[in-house]
Amino acid sequence: MMKKIRMPKIVPDYKNREKIILRDFLALERTTLANERTLFAYIRTSLYLILGGIAFLKMESLQTIQWLAYLSFGISFLMIVYGLIRYFKLKRKLQKFYHEDQMLAFEEEKEKQEAE
Repeated sequence: MMKKIRMPKIVPDYKNREKIILRDFLALERTTLANERTLFAYIRTSLYLILGGIAFLKMESLQTIQWLAYLSFGISFLMIVYGLIRYFKLKRKLQKFYHEDQMLAFEEEKEKQEAE
């Protein structure tokens, strides 16, 4: 069984204790879009590294530094994996805020119905 690698936490997880207002909701949306842009930047950089590696392999005058092409492929692979890990990690954290807000709204609605 493979052991899960954990990144050390610098700050504790934030617990939302109040209902999210529109400004906070829009901030979460901006963060989600920024997360997607960052993932696309990792993908774009990875593709450029692949293209550079292919160029090094195809140039006959650069046969002595052909190892650089394979290094470029390796870095490209690591970059895309790292980008995907970061994307899904932040996406999971953002989903917590969305679900907590929905639960708070549900609890408030339930309390209102019980009060009536």
